[in-house]
Amino acid sequence: MKRILTAAFSFAALAAAGSIPAAAPALAQEEMSEADLLKRGKRVFVLCRSCHTLESEGRHKVGPNLHGMFGSNAGSKDDFRYSDVVKGSGIVWSAETLEEWLVKPKDFLPGNKMAFAGVRKESDRKALITYLKKETLKDR
Repeated sequence: MKRILTAAFSFAALAAAGSIPAAAPALAQEEMSEADLLKRGKRVFVLCRSCHTLESEGRHKVGPNLHGMFGSNAGSKDDFRYSDVVKGSGIVWSAETLEEWLVKPKDFLPGNKMAFAGVRKESDRKALITYLKKETLKDR
């Protein structure tokens, strides 16, 4: 056990000193192909699908249908009851605003009704946004 711990600490010290490359999760994320991002995004969307649908003319659930969301104003689907906070937010959905929202919706827009803790990993948010862009296109 002592040898394992010594080896682990030695490896960490060498990596910190720059003698060996440290793990680079951000680099791995950037190198992910679009096909892999879409596949991962579809898996991450499992967290969302109990409340949201994606298809054109899809029904609303606890949350609104997300079809055509990019470029639209938050709270703009006529047949869904949004909180006043969302309706009055002035948010226009883009990859950037969705990225901020997905970190922790309650912090991004206090007073909204979304009971979702957020997507912790940046790489999962990136994959989810890539998937949503593809699946919610207006002309699909």
